[in-house]
Amino acid sequence: MSRGSATEHWDLVVVGAGPAGSATALGALAEDPGLRVLLLDRSEFPRDKSCGDGIAPHVLDALAPVGAADVVDGWAPLRDLELAHGDVSVAGPMRREVHVVPRQVLDARLVERAVSAGAVLRTHRATSLSRTGTPVVSGELSADVVVGADGAHSFVRTALLGKRREPRAIAIRGYAPTTPEMAGRQVIRYGNRRQPSYAWAFDRGDGLANVGYGELLPGERHGGAPSRRLLLDQLEELVPGAASTGDDWRGHHLPLSTWRWDQPDGPVLLVGDAAGLVNPMTGEGIYYAVATGIAAGRTAARAVRAGRPAEAGARHRHTVRALLGTHLRHTWAASRLAQSPRIVDAGIRAATRDRHAFDALVELGLGDGRIDARLAGGLLRSLARPDRPARPDLPSTPTPRGG
Repeated sequence: MSRGSATEHWDLVVVGAGPAGSATALGALAEDPGLRVLLLDRSEFPRDKSCGDGIAPHVLDALAPVGAADVVDGWAPLRDLELAHGDVSVAGPMRREVHVVPRQVLDARLVERAVSAGAVLRTHRATSLSRTGTPVVSGELSADVVVGADGAHSFVRTALLGKRREPRAIAIRGYAPTTPEMAGRQVIRYGNRRQPSYAWAFDRGDGLANVGYGELLPGERHGGAPSRRLLLDQLEELVPGAASTGDDWRGHHLPLSTWRWDQPDGPVLLVGDAAGLVNPMTGEGIYYAVATGIAAGRTAARAVRAGRPAEAGARHRHTVRALLGTHLRHTWAASRLAQSPRIVDAGIRAATRDRHAFDALVELGLGDGRIDARLAGGLLRSLARPDRPARPDLPSTPTPRGG
């Protein structure tokens, strides 16, 4: 469909107004405040989303240049983290604080910032994408550039890349009263099912904790997805009391990142979950969503300003690979290693012995970390000497709990 036969034309249409979509609008309008940006979402805000609600400091680093780092205001920061697998555990302060903000709050605030910057928000369920000439959404909205920010089941991604098999995880999330054991910390406890599988409890700071459990989905030849009951039973086993006192349960699928990332040439870009960008170790996706969204928005604005929207896809691919390419290769490798419970234990033990290993594991799971030589050496030493005690003379070493 040509531009002239569509009902409306915009410089940029963003499909999906979650963190990835709102960040796209913010990035575009920071680059060019006069850009005509339409932000579409099938839901009205505020609305809930199934998520661990953890906001890593890297998210705020990305949002600060576009004027939205205040979206966590009023929510208490956390510094303490516990990692455990059975009797092997470590707990200690993270190098930088994190926040736990319900998606109902976070997403609405990001949308408000995008609208304040000049985006037009419209409740609309996108139904189609034509890519012949100028892209057209739902047969009526044309744009120089379209960004797919429509989540794990993205129809924009399917229109662009077709249906693909990709590793996926399934998780369930609820809210439970914060217990003394959960207070002031993020708790992650690995289970014994298909790895990586773990339960979490993240204190929100308001009397409630975000609690949940997730695991890698089996392939088509290895049976179906675990039931809701099984997921809740695993949560209760790993974090006693969480499932029995929690409510507001929501399940969701996560398309996990691999070592490669695809973005075709042309004027249609993919960001966040719609791009398959979810940390394969932890299921964390908000940093990827915000970082790639802002990058896509800036790229789109530059392409429109230059009158070369067809070049946006290649530029976005280059930018995201420069931003996340090395990190994605390292998290993919780490997620493969973490399929072995023995290596999970070795990683936790390494973190009890070396503050750097603890910080490196946090970075791998939450932000833009790497497996460096020191972390790799710690893993190898822990595999070779699993029962060696932590050195008590290192005051910066996280305090071991359990093994």
